[in-house]
Amino acid sequence: MFDAEIRTHIDPPLNRMGRRMAAMGMTANTVTLTGLVLGLCAAAMIALGGPEAALIPLLLSRLADGLDGAIARATETTDFGGYLDITADFFFYGAIPLGFVLLDPAANGVAGAVLLLSFYVNGSSFLGFAIIAEKRGLSTSAQGIKNLYYSGGLLEGFETIAFFVLLCLFSSAFAPMAHVFAGLCFFTAFLRVRHAFKLLSNLD
Repeated sequence: MFDAEIRTHIDPPLNRMGRRMAAMGMTANTVTLTGLVLGLCAAAMIALGGPEAALIPLLLSRLADGLDGAIARATETTDFGGYLDITADFFFYGAIPLGFVLLDPAANGVAGAVLLLSFYVNGSSFLGFAIIAEKRGLSTSAQGIKNLYYSGGLLEGFETIAFFVLLCLFSSAFAPMAHVFAGLCFFTAFLRVRHAFKLLSNLD
């Protein structure tokens, strides 16, 4: 919901950092994979009982997720880079809830499953529309310059990261927070499907 507005503030410093890192020889794909490794380390730390300590690699992972695009813009954007980025993002978004399930399967198992289902449905509504948008020649830069059509929604990247931070800080409340966030994810998917229906029906 806030991603487009936030990007107007974070893109300029990220782009400056990206240009410096590109000048040092860093590649966007390397930073993408580094961010994924950091995210998986955060999930492992959560599973092993350190959700608060996991905040450090978790946030560094999201910084890397912003820097890979900045480096690509400073050098060359590629289709594989965009593919790798979205794959790494979905891996990360699934790993963090899994970490909480493994931390306490009895207390968090059902809520974690519901949360992951909501991510699956929401992600499908997002990627499915991106495929059709490519076929139709639709484009948007509301979420920055991307390889895929990024359709906005009630819950986007900023809200999800904020939610993960809250989970790490208040891990004992994982189950109720997961159920609430899952409900909002399902609603976001519904809004995306409704938007796609209206837009594509008009084009048809």
